[in-house]
Amino acid sequence: MTFSHLRSLVLGMAVACAAGSLFAQVKQQGVWTDPQDATIPAVFHVQGEYEGEFNGGEKIGAQVIALDEEGSVQAVLYPGGLPGAGWDEKSKILLDGKLADGTVELHATAGERKYIDGNPERFSATQQFPPEGHQPCSGSIRDGVFSGKTGDGQSFVMKRTQHKSPTLDAKPPQGAVVLFDGSSLEHWNGGRLDEATGILHTDAKDVKSKGKFKAYTVHLEFRTPFRPKARSQGRGNSGFYQTNGQEVQVLDSFGLEGLKNECGGLYGRADSRINMCLPPLAWQTFDVELVPSADDAKSATITVRLNGVVIHDKLPSKLGGGGFTLQGHGNLLQYRNIWLVEQKTNEDK
Repeated sequence: MTFSHLRSLVLGMAVACAAGSLFAQVKQQGVWTDPQDATIPAVFHVQGEYEGEFNGGEKIGAQVIALDEEGSVQAVLYPGGLPGAGWDEKSKILLDGKLADGTVELHATAGERKYIDGNPERFSATQQFPPEGHQPCSGSIRDGVFSGKTGDGQSFVMKRTQHKSPTLDAKPPQGAVVLFDGSSLEHWNGGRLDEATGILHTDAKDVKSKGKFKAYTVHLEFRTPFRPKARSQGRGNSGFYQTNGQEVQVLDSFGLEGLKNECGGLYGRADSRINMCLPPLAWQTFDVELVPSADDAKSATITVRLNGVVIHDKLPSKLGGGGFTLQGHGNLLQYRNIWLVEQKTNEDK
């Protein structure tokens, strides 16, 4: 064997070991990136959204948050329906439970609580505890059915549902700039293309667009990993950086408040008007408009839709000029179907 052959063999083994080490690290940390993974904890199939009615016909919705791999959950009940689908954007009822023998028995959340605490017995999905509208409530989840009764005697039944953004799989209109369609990474520096699925993986590193854009409407689809033991920024932290440097936060913030450091938030600047984050490993959409101001050549407004709902409406911003960044931040994020329609600026008119 020549020296060059030996060197190639050693390098190949090193790459394979590094990949194997990354895979082992991911599994050890309790991270899942594929909903079909046979090793995914059973609680994954309990967490998610539920919709139904009270016995009087009023709608009710619930978001069930997985808090560990052993089956601990917290359910957030929304009288009137899920966020963006009937909820009054005020009232919440919290329940705690744990999956055992295929059933989650739920009881009213009580005691000392802290927002997104690491201990499921102290965890609260709301900053204020108890939240407005909280009341004694009990229930159970089995085979995708969430049934229960509130303290005032109203019973309810909900079924697990999987909502999809109305802009999911949106096709780029004529004249759009297609940045990623699953076929190549020609418009990006960094990232990994899974040719079998057409998914762009960050592999925990930043991915930057080669093109630069000033004003536009951009569509992007993303998927956060399932990390039930993690909290806050440990739960799949990433960011969709606009070409003016503004970060639109990407994170598994399912069932939480929608703060400025949570999914959809304008990082460090503005909370989302409403938290429209879907469960981890569900495909989600951002549609962002960066529109030039009529009277200032350098200013703009930014509008952000998360899963089809406006969460930031025409906030003051500035024009772009750089490229987009899909932040790696040490997390395994997945992206697809990225395209934009450029808008004319005052300089172009």
